[in-house]
Amino acid sequence: MTLIKSISGIRGTIGGPQGDNLTPIDIVKFTTAYVRFMSEKHAGKRLTIVVGRDARISGTMVGDIIEGTLLGCGADVINVGLCTTPGTEMAVITHKADGGIIITASHNPKQWNALKLLNEKGEFLNDVEGKRVLALAEDEAYDFPQVDSIGKVVLREDFNPTHIEQVLALDMVDVDAVKERKFKVVVDAVNSVGGVVIPELLEKLGCEVVKLNCEPNGQFAHNPEPLPENLTEISEVIRKEKADLGVVVDPDVDRLALVCEDGSMFGEEYTLVAVSDYILSHTKGNTVSNLSSSRALRDVTEAHGGVYTASAVGEVNVVAMMKQTGAVIGGEGNGGVIYPALHYGRDALVGVALFLTFLAKKNCSMSALRAGYPAYFASKNKIELTPAIDVDKVLLEMKERYAGENVNDIDGVKIDFPANWVHLRKSNTEPIIRVYTEAKSAAEADELAQRFIGEIKSICGL
Repeated sequence: MTLIKSISGIRGTIGGPQGDNLTPIDIVKFTTAYVRFMSEKHAGKRLTIVVGRDARISGTMVGDIIEGTLLGCGADVINVGLCTTPGTEMAVITHKADGGIIITASHNPKQWNALKLLNEKGEFLNDVEGKRVLALAEDEAYDFPQVDSIGKVVLREDFNPTHIEQVLALDMVDVDAVKERKFKVVVDAVNSVGGVVIPELLEKLGCEVVKLNCEPNGQFAHNPEPLPENLTEISEVIRKEKADLGVVVDPDVDRLALVCEDGSMFGEEYTLVAVSDYILSHTKGNTVSNLSSSRALRDVTEAHGGVYTASAVGEVNVVAMMKQTGAVIGGEGNGGVIYPALHYGRDALVGVALFLTFLAKKNCSMSALRAGYPAYFASKNKIELTPAIDVDKVLLEMKERYAGENVNDIDGVKIDFPANWVHLRKSNTEPIIRVYTEAKSAAEADELAQRFIGEIKSICGL
């Protein structure tokens, strides 16, 4: 069973039994529930919903079902077709639509797809809203509109050029400065929509682009999550081409990983760190990332006189905390940059444009820029437990054990020690505790992780 129902949407593998996987029946069911929720929220007005998709093999099929269902529910549709997640979010804002559905399973393999649900601000539904959609999906007593009240497709457009122009128009993006540097950039877009959008953005910034896996055919050339172990090919190409840097995005282009001129990883965590360094050097303010993100952002923020705040894991939680604290930049340590001057969503296009502006103005190499930031090393592990083990009780005991330390329990248990930290979180779908650590060396991070894994296993009698 792969069907995962969450507050932000529904995802699963294509095909198989209805209710266990992402089938046409499930797509209709959850699209209908979303329209019902949005009709409640907007007091029964005729809705306009934006639909966009990444380049997954199943994207056209899923998109056609969603469009037809929206029309059958009486909603009008703006279909932006092959579009990034941030682009679809921006289309909702630009067209003043009532909501949006993004068809993407983000970094999951090609057999997966998902419906990600947006509100009228182009942001993901919050916890209460998402739970209401899930509840409505279980209520099948819905009376569909008669023929004269069905929806219509009011617009089909390629929104990607508009999104690119909106990014380039940002005050903090200096197109002329980037053009002057004449960067040579290798792009790995894992054969999804980023292969169309990122090269176009870079060319408008005056960069020479070397394309790698940029055909948007949905046949992912490697594991689509932009982690170091999946990026050996681009490292080789960068060295061979004598490029200045590499740009890597996931299938829906909300995560950005960067590679240095020598083929070494700049580090997903440090995408947000560097972009924040640039923004904070011109705009005084605060930052936010989630509890599992690097301490380096806190260090950089405080060096600029700002206040860093950690949120629960998840983009919707980061956004809520950014609004609460008035953060000028924020995001997640997986390469997700959120820049409120454009919109409240992770946006790799914004990340690329701001980063290249910063690199151009610093007039240094990628590796030199990276060397200027505090060096932290992460270790990510998990403990598989038996279904009989009460995970919440285990986490509570760990919290009580370390009550004398700096403990944050808004999302699992994070223990901040003076020189390192550990974050313990339970999975929402299986009996697993995730153990994330960060320290000043890889060995220390691994050692800290193994220490806590041992303590948890001891508590559980494993």
